Amino acid sequence: MAEESKSRNWHDKYYKHLLLIPLALLVLSLIYIGFFYSANNDFIYKDISLTGGTSVTIYGQVDTVKLKQDLSDKLDSINTRDISDIVTRERKAVIIETKSDGDLTRQVLEEYLGYELNEKNSSFEFTGSALSESFFKQLIIAVLFAFIFMAIVVFIIFRTFVPSSAVVISAFADILMTLTVANLFGIKMSSAGIVAFLMLIGYSVDTDILLTTRILKRHEGTINQKILGALKTGITMTLTSLLAIVFALIVVKSFSVVLTQIFTILAIGLGFDILNTWITNVSILKWYVESKNIK
Repeated sequence: MAEESKSRNWHDKYYKHLLLIPLALLVLSLIYIGFFYSANNDFIYKDISLTGGTSVTIYGQVDTVKLKQDLSDKLDSINTRDISDIVTRERKAVIIETKSDGDLTRQVLEEYLGYELNEKNSSFEFTGSALSESFFKQLIIAVLFAFIFMAIVVFIIFRTFVPSSAVVISAFADILMTLTVANLFGIKMSSAGIVAFLMLIGYSVDTDILLTTRILKRHEGTINQKILGALKTGITMTLTSLLAIVFALIVVKSFSVVLTQIFTILAIGLGFDILNTWITNVSILKWYVESKNIK
């Protein structure tokens, strides 16, 4: 009991100072995204599903590192990755992505490999730039509308500006910080990656709503007891999801690029969600409750 009381007294004294940690990360993320946009004229790195281009899958053994080096001056923005067997880890195929059109890509690859590419040893997919750009805009609009409707629902549920804003700020911080890390890692975002951010909105608000409901709508216990109760439930929820996602990421990494990107973004986002829920949101709510003398 003495240790618990000591811990609570420490949090009562320093919770406002703790708020500086996520605030600093949020400001740094905003600055980084600002510089990133000025340098790249966009907020993310895009793969060919969002920029347009050609994707070629070649079945068999190909030295992807050497291929990329040798063809970098012949094909526009070439990128390669391996596909391996999930059990044996044996390489089964290689995927080559480039912004060049399909005819040029086929010609260059056939000259380099020394054999004709056909339906038995390869597959080609080409996406036009106009279609990809239109699809990207629709995905961004979907994410924006999802975030806006989430914010509206939160304000309807709690009908109080500060607690509702805390939920929205935490969700926004999760998305922005995750986007920053994805850019730092050089992740080329596909349509699957944008969908992962859409999923992250849902993951971000569930623990925030749990916390806010416990503090504002439950009358038994002190503010610290309510926070501790919500913390036990919320951390269990988040860590369960995070462990499942990390395990799935390890399993699918060798054979599914789409699932790998989705799980990577969700794992990063859930890590930031722990920070933003249990420091950002907790500190704002505790500050609000004490200033309003809410029991």
